[in-house]
Amino acid sequence: MVKRILIGFAALVALGVLGFALLAWRPALDPIDPPAAASFPPELTARGEVLAAGGYCATCHTQKGGKPYAGGYGLPTPFGVIYSTNITPDPDTGIGRWSEAAFARAMHEGVARDGSHLFPAFPFDHFTKLSGDDLEALYAYFMTRAPVKAAPRRNTVPFPFNVRALQAGWKLLFFKKGTYEPDAAKSVEWNRGAYLAEGLSHCGACHTPRNLLGAEKAGDAYGGAIVEGWIAPALTDANPAPVSWAQNELFSYLMSGTSVLHGTAAGSMSEVVHDGLAKLPRSDVNAIAVYFADIDSSSTRMAGFEATVAKAVASSGLGSRQDYGADAHLYLAACGSCHYNRGAMPVAVRPELALNSALTLPEPTNFVKVVLSGIGLKDGMSGVMMPGFAHALSDSDIGRLAAYLRRTRTDLPAWTDLDAKVTAIRKEAAGSQ
Repeated sequence: MVKRILIGFAALVALGVLGFALLAWRPALDPIDPPAAASFPPELTARGEVLAAGGYCATCHTQKGGKPYAGGYGLPTPFGVIYSTNITPDPDTGIGRWSEAAFARAMHEGVARDGSHLFPAFPFDHFTKLSGDDLEALYAYFMTRAPVKAAPRRNTVPFPFNVRALQAGWKLLFFKKGTYEPDAAKSVEWNRGAYLAEGLSHCGACHTPRNLLGAEKAGDAYGGAIVEGWIAPALTDANPAPVSWAQNELFSYLMSGTSVLHGTAAGSMSEVVHDGLAKLPRSDVNAIAVYFADIDSSSTRMAGFEATVAKAVASSGLGSRQDYGADAHLYLAACGSCHYNRGAMPVAVRPELALNSALTLPEPTNFVKVVLSGIGLKDGMSGVMMPGFAHALSDSDIGRLAAYLRRTRTDLPAWTDLDAKVTAIRKEAAGSQ
C-alpha cells in the first residue's frame, strides 16, 4: 500500500514537472544576418530614437562610463543584482542576429531569441502594451546603432531564483500580455498619456510597490515605492505633497525638472526628465501630465490651495532672525539664503520647503539624500544647482536640520532616529559611488 502511494506520488510529481516544462518552453527563433543600417528608413529610425528616449533605454542599458546600449548596468533587487544586456547590433554579444519578430517577442512576452525567459527587471510587463508600429521603430533604431562587443556580466541572483524557466510561473501569476486598450470614457489625450505612462515610460516600475516575488502589487498602481535608495512617491491622491499635482505643474516638472509648487527633480528622476521625457514631443509630455493629474484627482483637491500656499510662504522666513535658537541658526547658515520666499507665490529658483514633499514623506530619506549630495546643474532646472553638504555637515547637523524643518514647515509627527538614519544613508551613498 505504501509502495503504491509512493509510486503514485512520484508519478504526480513527474507529470507536474513535465507539465511545467511544457508551460515554460518557448522555441528559439532563427538567427539572422545583421541587417544593413541603410535598409531602415531614416524617418523610422528617427521615430525609434524618440521612443527609446521615452522608454529610458539608454539609462538602464548603459553602465557608468560604458558605451551606449552596451549593457552592464546593475539593477539591485531583493534577489540579487541583475545586469542589463547589450542591445547594440553586435552579432556575437548583442542583438545583431535578432529578427524583428524576436525583438517583438522579447518586448511583448519577455522571452529572448533563444527561448529563455527574461527576468522582470526588464519591464516587459509594461512594454507588452506597445503597438506594433512603435516596436518596428524601436527595432530600426537599435539595429542602426554602432555595434559594441561587450560580453554580459554575471547576475548575482542565487539558485533557485536564477532558473529562467521559473519565470514562466511568475508570468502565469502576475503577467498580463496584450497591447494597450484605450478607455472609451476618456479623452484622446488622456489615452495617449496612459499609453506612454503604462507602456513605454513604465512609470509604475518605480512608483508602484512590489510584492515578495517582485511583481507590482495589484490594486496599488502608482502607490509609491523604494527605488535605488530613493522614495518614489505615490502618484495617486495618496501623494503627501501639501498641494495636489495639477496638470500644469506636472507638465512643468516633467519638461524641466522643476515645479514651482513642488520642488526639483533629483536622483534617477532627473534622468527620467532630462535624458528621457525631454526628447518626447511636448504634446506627449502634456498627455502624461493630463493622465497623472486625473490619477491624482487634482481637479477635486484644489480646495484651500491659496491658503496652503500662503501658509507655506509665511513660514519661509522662519529662522531668518537671531532669536530662534541653534537649529534655526544652522538652517539659516546652510539653507536660508536660497530657500527664502517673500512674495505671494514661491520662486522656481528658490524651492519653498514647506511645499516640498520630501518633508512630508513618512521617512526622511529623500531629504537627507539631497542634503548630502546636492542637486547638480544637469539635474533640476537648467543652470541652477544646490551644493551637497556631505563634507560640511555632520550626521547630527543634518538630523537637526531635518527635525527643525519637519517641525516648523509641516504639521506632521516628528521623524525618529534621525542620526542613525542619516548615518545609514550616508554610508549607502558612499558605497554606491
